[in-house]
Amino acid sequence: MGSWGILILLLALILLRQPLIVLMGAITVYCYYFLPDPPLESFHELNSIIGDLFFAGDKEILLAIPLFIIAGNLMTHGSIARRLIRIAQAMTAPIPAGLAIAGVFSCGIFAAISGSSPVTLIAIGGLMYPSLTKAGYPTQFSMGLLASGGTLGIIIPPSIPMIVYAIMVGVSVTDLFIAGIGPGILLMSLLMIYSVFRAGNVGRGKWDWAEIRIAWKEGILALMMPVVILGGIYSGFFTATESAAIAVFYAILVEVFIHKELSFPKIPKIMAESAEMLGILFLILILAVSLNKFMIENEIPQNLVAKMSELISSPVTFLIGVNILLLIVGMFMDIMSAILVLAPLLAPMAVNYGINPVHFGIIMIVNLEIGYLTPPVGVNLFVASGIFKQPLGKVIQSVAPIVGMFLIGLILISWIPEISLGLLGGEATTPSP
Repeated sequence: MGSWGILILLLALILLRQPLIVLMGAITVYCYYFLPDPPLESFHELNSIIGDLFFAGDKEILLAIPLFIIAGNLMTHGSIARRLIRIAQAMTAPIPAGLAIAGVFSCGIFAAISGSSPVTLIAIGGLMYPSLTKAGYPTQFSMGLLASGGTLGIIIPPSIPMIVYAIMVGVSVTDLFIAGIGPGILLMSLLMIYSVFRAGNVGRGKWDWAEIRIAWKEGILALMMPVVILGGIYSGFFTATESAAIAVFYAILVEVFIHKELSFPKIPKIMAESAEMLGILFLILILAVSLNKFMIENEIPQNLVAKMSELISSPVTFLIGVNILLLIVGMFMDIMSAILVLAPLLAPMAVNYGINPVHFGIIMIVNLEIGYLTPPVGVNLFVASGIFKQPLGKVIQSVAPIVGMFLIGLILISWIPEISLGLLGGEATTPSP
């Protein structure tokens, strides 16, 4: 049955509305049992899957995922988000659309701590939305801006999807984090430009030096958190995994002992919430690593590269096609599923066309970031609808113009590799027709 069997199995499981873990497990077992040449004679020979589970679980970088999620949850329950917002509001008061720009800044800074888009939207959006509407900003504009600003959590490092991509493709997490800085700044800038053109006529304030002084005094420790985490990674002082552990320690130190906004009895509940989020994700990730290992051993990506080369000769054509594919995938699959399934197949093809795998990782994540804002599976759309208490249709309308701007950003990121690779100091390969 071969490849047709995988397709039939995949469609059947989707029609039966099976969860991703069942889908990944079934496809992994199918590949190990039916695809080897000669086929396995019994399920007893599937012991290699168990070995692969231990192989996948032994990756140190896996520890970074739960630690960053715990750090994000600690900050969401504490006061770091509120203090960051206060600094941003104080510093942007006299700028056109200053409060809206403060919201974008706050999303960007919080994203650099939590590494998660939904967490960023919940923490910043829940606080900023009432402030924006009270200040006279249109409701639809405020919803769209914050829902879109929340997506910065997966492109501004540290980013959990970047960690997953690095595991699946075998590139450096630190390189991906550094490569995310330029695209993150670009998308933040597009949101700020949008804010000025759409809401620049909303009443501007003026600098209140007393408020600035108080905001900085109360928020400096919150603002230093991304500096400590990212500074340590980029300087080589500690790894991405160690930085995640430091983020948890820093969040507990600041929220419990200094700000005293979080009590010790609440921490076990936060840990339990984090564990609930991670339980299924880890098993899915380990199954995906096992499937990836099988595909490499059986040269499936290499065969796909050879077939693709016969059909597409130009890197430009490949990039156009893969961007369209990823935009469609992002509409129907969550980002983790898309990376786990597609990254091991598409990244070798990109390398074959002369595209740096780190650059391709950024392209893939930006595409899937846009997927957070597109129906029917856009996660941030549903989160925004819940926290803003607005119908889903209105949220979709509010993000539509920003999706257009993000598509412009995607084009620039795809065709100007230096935006991603410039800070790495390595060779940036520009596709040519």
